Amino acid sequence: MGMTNEAYITSPSSRFFNEMYDGSQVRGHYGKVHQTLTRMSVEERIMRQHQMNGRLLEEGITFTLSGGDKDSLERTIPFDLVPRIIPSREWSVIEQGTRQRVRAMNAFLADIYHEQCILKDGLVPRRMVMANRYFRTEMMRLPVPGGTYVTTAGIDLIRDEKGDYFVLEDNLRSPSGFSYVFKSRSIMQHDFPELYFSYAVRGIEQTLHDFRASLRNLALTDKSEPVIALLTPGSYNSAYFEHTFLAQQLGLELVEGRDLVCRDNKIYIRKLNGYKKVDVLYRRIDDDFLDPLTFRPDSLLGVAGLMNAYRFGNIAIANAPGTGVADDKAIYTFVPEMIRYYLNERPILNNVPTYLMSRPDEREHVLERLDEMVVKETSLSGGYGMLIGPASTEPERAMFAEKIRANPDNYIAQPTIQLSTAPISLEGKMVHRHIDLRVFALADGNQVHVLPGGLTRVAMEENSLVVNSSQGGGCKDTWVISD
Repeated sequence: MGMTNEAYITSPSSRFFNEMYDGSQVRGHYGKVHQTLTRMSVEERIMRQHQMNGRLLEEGITFTLSGGDKDSLERTIPFDLVPRIIPSREWSVIEQGTRQRVRAMNAFLADIYHEQCILKDGLVPRRMVMANRYFRTEMMRLPVPGGTYVTTAGIDLIRDEKGDYFVLEDNLRSPSGFSYVFKSRSIMQHDFPELYFSYAVRGIEQTLHDFRASLRNLALTDKSEPVIALLTPGSYNSAYFEHTFLAQQLGLELVEGRDLVCRDNKIYIRKLNGYKKVDVLYRRIDDDFLDPLTFRPDSLLGVAGLMNAYRFGNIAIANAPGTGVADDKAIYTFVPEMIRYYLNERPILNNVPTYLMSRPDEREHVLERLDEMVVKETSLSGGYGMLIGPASTEPERAMFAEKIRANPDNYIAQPTIQLSTAPISLEGKMVHRHIDLRVFALADGNQVHVLPGGLTRVAMEENSLVVNSSQGGGCKDTWVISD
């Protein structure tokens, strides 16, 4: 029986690091996964996968796809039944590296909005910070609760051909994906228990307590139970499922801008029986829309007067306004410097080598090799505004070269890193697809909690490197194995 199904696991390409195979050998920590899957018939795998997708649909775990086609807008995230497994030794490097990175970026934000030592010392070009579209002069010299600008972070990691981890980008404004981590886990426990319980997988439940605690500790009040609200743009937002999930799990009030009102520089929720004061606002909308009196006057998503309440110390906002300057793709190149500068430590996780188009020599180097590079617009995320050189056409490259020459500050370039691959079950057959890993961190003062595992995102198309859910990517449950 085992033999007949073995053939369905195609052998991975040796050009990429494969999570499950080392050449044709199965890696030790994947032994039970391989055994379980090869024992199952194609029909069983299809049925199991179908069951899992059905659960996603039932629970309304949907994501809105970009592109205007009305029929395909909302769908479930493709979920794959083959887990990704990370041995604890490997995980401890990721965890320490993520903690270090988040601490350094919090220190950087506290510095640029106060003393600006790193700019005075010439380590980061002043123009790059002051002219950044996410730099908020309104935040200058404003005390931030606990000095914590970044409470929640999503750090995206990839592996190269040798299996070394690199940070691809930092997401510090309002990183999404927490809910998929918890849902992926409950699906595996419920629908594939014989596999899940054959491993000593580190639990993720503690993260919900840590999440709530890090928000609670921002409150500038003596109340034993401060009121924490999650500000959502509303049900049309692509991540609305996540907003409702987190509000339920963390015991937060789920609010839209129109539910809130500012009085005497305090923020209240309008309730049927009166007003309830908000102490901490976990916002899932961008700075621009937070307060029409301070930022975009046409915003209908935020609360007029919110920034005044913030200045008076009557409310805490997570993540703090103005954190986007530290997750800009050009500033990203300086994070290793920040780690040395603020923490006096050697970076544990390396960046992907990155070229700044604002540097003439690096720009010319890239323009001569556009067919080998990934070019990104510094202020965009989610896989938008990108040129993937090896998959691009001559006219696309010419157009990007023109854009780079016109606005060099807006672009960075990176060599095309061949993301690692992992097996997925596609119509019952095992095929290999490229993956990355979003690691979630929660900062509480100087303490940083890292969720064990994180979100493994999968490029569902063969040979594609685009894993973002907004662009059709899928996900897997990620298991950190206890020793």
